Amino acid sequence: MISVDRIRRLGGVSLLVLSALAAGSLLDRSMGEAYAVQSSEAPPLAAAVPAGAPLSFADLIETVSPSVVTVQVSGLVESSPFGGGNGPDLDNLPPQMREWMERQFGGQRQAPQPQPRQSLGSGFFISADGYLVTNHHVVANADEITIGTAEGEEFPARVIGTDPQTDLALLKVDGETDFPFVRLEENPNYRVGDWVVAVGNPFGLGGTATAGIISAIGRPIGNSTYNDFIQTDASINRGNSGGPTFDLNGNVIGVNSQIFSPSGGNVGIGFAIPSDVAARIVGDLRDDGRVARGWLGVSIQNVTEDIAEALGLEGTTGAIISSIVEGGPADRAGFEREDVVLEIDGEAVDGSRDLTRRVGNIQAGGDVRFLVLRDGRERTIRATLGDRPGEEQLASMSSVDAAPARTSVFGMSMAPLAEEDREVRGLGAEVSGVVVDEIEPGSEAARKGVQVGDIILEAGGNSVADAEALRAIADEAREDGRSAILLLVEGRGGQRYVALQLGSAD
Repeated sequence: MISVDRIRRLGGVSLLVLSALAAGSLLDRSMGEAYAVQSSEAPPLAAAVPAGAPLSFADLIETVSPSVVTVQVSGLVESSPFGGGNGPDLDNLPPQMREWMERQFGGQRQAPQPQPRQSLGSGFFISADGYLVTNHHVVANADEITIGTAEGEEFPARVIGTDPQTDLALLKVDGETDFPFVRLEENPNYRVGDWVVAVGNPFGLGGTATAGIISAIGRPIGNSTYNDFIQTDASINRGNSGGPTFDLNGNVIGVNSQIFSPSGGNVGIGFAIPSDVAARIVGDLRDDGRVARGWLGVSIQNVTEDIAEALGLEGTTGAIISSIVEGGPADRAGFEREDVVLEIDGEAVDGSRDLTRRVGNIQAGGDVRFLVLRDGRERTIRATLGDRPGEEQLASMSSVDAAPARTSVFGMSMAPLAEEDREVRGLGAEVSGVVVDEIEPGSEAARKGVQVGDIILEAGGNSVADAEALRAIADEAREDGRSAILLLVEGRGGQRYVALQLGSAD
């Protein structure tokens, strides 16, 4: 391991020299003479300057680079139904667009054809016997994986397990027991402004090292529910994915995963998965080949100001349940739609992301106590968590049809729920609702994200059979003095609540 004291001493000299030069450019001759007298009485240089940037990262990079590898992936991906690998997936297009595409291509849909795929990424050994870490997206759908070392050797590798939710994968090179390796720091201690070094394979240029500082921590990115990222300004580019981010002690404090870039190249904004998260996930993958997460069986969303106003809540904390998986843990425990989850095991819930992550960090079978708000009253519900299913299985699950919601929809025209709509959305004959077929630009519904094709299932705690029923519910809410009302909407992304402000008339 590198001597931190040596790095600090070198860094101290560098900083002090820069400070002296800057001071000399600002002081006049008399002040300069006074400064010289004072400097002659100063303590030794290395002791006078606190720890900071090292003069060189060479010792650190020389020590850790042998553990960093190139991950070469080959496999097959399916092409478009109309050929050429980049065409659209017609099954996910709206009916009118699908018909237009079929007419454009003569209605001749081809069977998907496998196309070769090759990609490069980075990784690093975490044990002498060949276990190594990379990103899930680097090895997804891989048929063959080859590891290239800093010494120019190549080894075949196999996938032990991957976790798409955190974008991590654990690989294994068999037959070797003397690989150089580094350690995932399970209890990292870093702050914004700390120096970091990234080593990886950007654009296929293996063994590339870059340095920068931590720009932010706890950064939520996109739909990554189970992870917040370390943001750094060390140069991260395509091919760095899966490579390590080191602190100055040579410990891995992050796994490079994403960049923000309008051009595809480095602009000084890179994101790494924190090492404590990675260590926990990798441990599960090594033990079981998969990550087991607790599962409640609900769809949730944040409590916005509009939703809070519609429900008569004083604040926007907690998470509101918009749908419940039939027969799932929440259904068995007695949860209802529109319950607002305030606490889990006595600790306040900040929002939907916080609730999902904390439930996911509890083992399946765990008994959990939830404090919820229902009809203006707090109550405690105990639930035994299940094992979170895969994404495909989750998508096929049906939700319980029974609960409240509230909303007024102005600026929308609606049509009855047809059998075709029921089949497309998987809705039973007992479900009533109206389909939004037109939205006036600038209306309240348009501002709140309601879209053409959305199905309004409930409003004001009642099922919606037609547009007039929705109008009557809105009028009644207005007469009761409410300024907003909730709408339960079925869209392409599933069910969600939308809170609309009530005007004086529809």
